[in-house]
Amino acid sequence: MPESQGSALADAAQFHAAPRGVSQSGFISLLMRLHFYIGLFTGPFLLIAALSGIFYALTPQLESRIYAAQLYHHSQGEELPLAQQIAAAQAVAPAGALLSAVRPAPAAGENTRVLFHLAGLGEFERLAVFIDPITAQPHGQLAAYGTSGILPLRTWLDRLHRSLQLGEPGRIYSELAASWLWLLALGGLVQWCAGKKHARKKTGLRRWHARAGGLLLIGLLFFSATGLTWSKWAGGNIGTWRHQFGWATPALSTALGEQTAPPADEHALHHGHDMQTMAAVEGDRDAALYDRILRSARQAGIDAGKIEIKQPVKAGLAWTVSEIDHRWPVQVDAVAVDPRSLAIIDRVSFAQYPMAAKLTRWGIDLHMGVLFGLANTLALVVFATGLAAMVIMGYVMWWRRWPTRRLAQPLGSPLLFLRQTPKGLLLVIVALAVLFGFCLPVMGASLLAFLLCDVLRWQWLRQRAFSPEESK
Repeated sequence: MPESQGSALADAAQFHAAPRGVSQSGFISLLMRLHFYIGLFTGPFLLIAALSGIFYALTPQLESRIYAAQLYHHSQGEELPLAQQIAAAQAVAPAGALLSAVRPAPAAGENTRVLFHLAGLGEFERLAVFIDPITAQPHGQLAAYGTSGILPLRTWLDRLHRSLQLGEPGRIYSELAASWLWLLALGGLVQWCAGKKHARKKTGLRRWHARAGGLLLIGLLFFSATGLTWSKWAGGNIGTWRHQFGWATPALSTALGEQTAPPADEHALHHGHDMQTMAAVEGDRDAALYDRILRSARQAGIDAGKIEIKQPVKAGLAWTVSEIDHRWPVQVDAVAVDPRSLAIIDRVSFAQYPMAAKLTRWGIDLHMGVLFGLANTLALVVFATGLAAMVIMGYVMWWRRWPTRRLAQPLGSPLLFLRQTPKGLLLVIVALAVLFGFCLPVMGASLLAFLLCDVLRWQWLRQRAFSPEESK
């Protein structure tokens, strides 16, 4: 029997007799083992997230070139009223398209977007008809996604980055990566500090891997935190806590008093619900009202170039005018306008956001690469490239060690570490694991999978250690 295999089997035989008590070296060995396990399991997901994030960060520049015919015009003169631009868009919109909102041309040379709800589009998508604000000449139609209004190329990359193009089930991948990334980063930091304390000199890829982790630490923690904010289960928990502590983003009230119908489901438009109600009130809407609503909002201090004027989803609610400029300094103020009197009935100002809501807004915009423009894009590309390189280096190091590594390392086993841990400390560890599992459900489920794999590994080694053939 090879020496390394015999040692591994001996370790398994001694497993059930392991005394309680954990040394510092044993704890560091456990961290190294966990860092290896987590990296081995989450590496492919982190690599996909990093590479797709690089492409997504670069698409604003690509999008402005690919869709230049839709986005820009070369006309000279005064802009036409929004009513005329809307009429031009309605003339070319597909049958069944319902007017939803208008984004006036934000700057000279850019086109107005007239947005429609249309059956057959994806969730959170609207049809954007691009209109020259000076001549009312249509410049084409494209699906626009979400509040950001990104166009098909970025939408495809966004869904790849967020869910691997698999819909809601695919979001597990990105939440898994975000849930473990912060622990990977901090675990690597602890190992690096322990190595310096004991004067352990790393060479080759290990040195580059450690240096890259140190340089990228803040960025990795940032990616993890903002990624969790967007995630399905952990993000839902974060949203609930923000609401309970009064840290949520303030909501704009569109209620008009006793005559107001109950507010519609905020996702009704995205899911295709409430279309009959919308169609019923569509005929009562005057396109000229957009100009009057815009005038009232401007007088109330909505002065950003990028804005969206949005119709209510049903009759009896206020119209909204929202700033949508997420570049620094962020302009996201919003007002609700009574369409009968044109009075401002509610206002939400970014200056009045709770600090947690401001940090969330800045974090999302920074993660998307829009907060600081080109500098933001380049920083994202650098950090994402560094993360991808670290993942690749980790797998190369693992592959190089494959022919020589032992089948088992007793101090490196999470299961054996727990058996050797004093009961008081063990209770603390279990409590923390339960807490993290509750807050970050995907982390909790994958942690159980890690421990199950370790149990099966030890069980397999134990059976081999006590089998007659191995005893010989």
